[in-house]
Amino acid sequence: MTSLHLLQATPHSLSSPPRSYPSPLNGLETCSTMAELKQYHSQLIRLGLSADNDAMGRVIKFCAVSKNGDLGYALQVFDTIPHPDAFIYNTTMRGYLQYQLPRNCIHLYSQMLQDSVEPNRFTFPSVIRACCNDNAIEEGKQVHAHVVKFGFEADGFSQNSLIYMYVNFQSLVKARRVFDKMHVRDVVSWTSLITGYSKWGFLDEAFEVFELMPERNSVSWNAMIAGYVQSNQFHEAFTLFDRMQTEKVVLDKFVAASMLSACTGLGALDQGKWIHGYIKRSGIELDSKLATTIIDMYCKCGSLEKAFEVFNGLLHKGISSWNCMIGGLAMHGMGEAAIQLFKEMEKEKVAPDNITFVNVLSACAHSGLVEEGRYYFSYMVEVHGIEPTTEHFGCMVDLLGRAGMLEEASELISKMPMSPDVGVLGALLGACKIHKNFELGEQIGKRVIELEPKNSGRYVLLANLYANAGRWEDVAGVRKLMNDRGVKKVAGFSMIELEGVVNEFIAGGKGHPQAQDIYTKVDEMLQRIRCVGYVPDTDGALLHCLVEEEKENPLYYHSEKLAIGFGLLKTKPGETLRISKNLRVCKDCHLATKLISKVYDREIIVRDRNRFHHFKNGQCSCKDYW
Repeated sequence: MTSLHLLQATPHSLSSPPRSYPSPLNGLETCSTMAELKQYHSQLIRLGLSADNDAMGRVIKFCAVSKNGDLGYALQVFDTIPHPDAFIYNTTMRGYLQYQLPRNCIHLYSQMLQDSVEPNRFTFPSVIRACCNDNAIEEGKQVHAHVVKFGFEADGFSQNSLIYMYVNFQSLVKARRVFDKMHVRDVVSWTSLITGYSKWGFLDEAFEVFELMPERNSVSWNAMIAGYVQSNQFHEAFTLFDRMQTEKVVLDKFVAASMLSACTGLGALDQGKWIHGYIKRSGIELDSKLATTIIDMYCKCGSLEKAFEVFNGLLHKGISSWNCMIGGLAMHGMGEAAIQLFKEMEKEKVAPDNITFVNVLSACAHSGLVEEGRYYFSYMVEVHGIEPTTEHFGCMVDLLGRAGMLEEASELISKMPMSPDVGVLGALLGACKIHKNFELGEQIGKRVIELEPKNSGRYVLLANLYANAGRWEDVAGVRKLMNDRGVKKVAGFSMIELEGVVNEFIAGGKGHPQAQDIYTKVDEMLQRIRCVGYVPDTDGALLHCLVEEEKENPLYYHSEKLAIGFGLLKTKPGETLRISKNLRVCKDCHLATKLISKVYDREIIVRDRNRFHHFKNGQCSCKDYW
């Protein structure tokens, strides 16, 4: 680590007082290109100002920080100045930051101290940001000491930068200590601390600080809302959003983006439509990022029509918008449509990236397009020079595994240039369960559990594999291993949004205010589908010990059945029902939902952990391939 020479730093400024200069210096203010800059620079040299800090500082400012500048030229000029002042050092450090050279910025600060040039209030924000970007923890602590030594403990810029730095280093106690010692805290100070607590998962502490704020702006509200969204606490985000509207806070594009993400997490299509409408009504700029967030919301809330409407309405479609739309089609099992959209993207001369091909390969996997998947796996390397990552290999293993080509999938894993992660191995394990390859599945299952020992889903999959093979002692062994390691199963739940309210159900749960009516409706629903051939699918995992939804709750009352029953109870005949589920749909619920869609003449769209299922007329869009 580079020493910052704390003890050797001596306060001393070599800045010269401002003077009036001839026109070349004034010309620098309107300079727009390096060619012009060089002309003015040559005139300044002829006028004998090559060593003048004010004149050369302006040259360096254009070269180092303007969008048409040249950092290399700025550094050449810097090296010719006999005694650069704080302004020149600060400007050059800003240039290093803009060119993503934080280590150079730190070195230059060290040189500044060695040359006995006193830092000022504009020095520390750049140096502190450089320490953050370079993860230079020890240097950051020394810079904090310099802030104190040079008397900037009351400077808001420096103190806010220190809060940001300690948050970045995950040193929340130190960040709070800086915050508590501040003489005057502005909105940035409060918001930085809220963001820090939220970023590292301390939502209660973040909300406590939020409540203490004497004055909030939209940035503060968004920091708290975004914290809830990033921690998947979507209901809390909605509660805060409702309060924000009550307090008449103007909704900006950042809050809108956070709330659209919350709608995505809950499958709250009506709420998402309202926010989209607000964006259009209020004239919020629909930049590429916000447009992609809207498209993503519609895709993941089950409305591809609205997603395409937004997508087709974009004057300029960036790579993220194309990727999002292709990925949306993939999730909905529309593999051929995803490939067709990819071809349109290429016709528009938009270069695909690695995410594009993850989505294309995922589309092939969800639709059983084996030959197309093989083709595009080679195509991305041979035509676009994109080397496969673990995500691409995972898609291919998923594709081959689902198609029953377990040997080819295993061979592909063995040829990977990197170690397979849990995603790749998990895809193969799932395929082993589907195709009842117990020997290979057991090997992969044990590897996956050791790679991700706290993920309950890995244990569940292996236990279900054992259950299907009738190996109940091994099922019990998996349960014991989970108990010994303190691993808890993820509870299954399903959600349905009606009239802007998200209703959540757990298997066998009775907590809903209309629980009695819902169970009566579910019983009626099950009776009607029995008349058209429904027989509960009680395969091994559902009969024994370890399942994704609790054994005590009969599969008649799995969470998605309760959500569908509530939907049938509360909507008009013919209306589409949209359900979101946090786990994979089980075989019994999949069968039941197909029959419900036929008997009640409804389209039922279910988003599970892996994909979308569109149930209609007794059929599912996945063609029982999930």
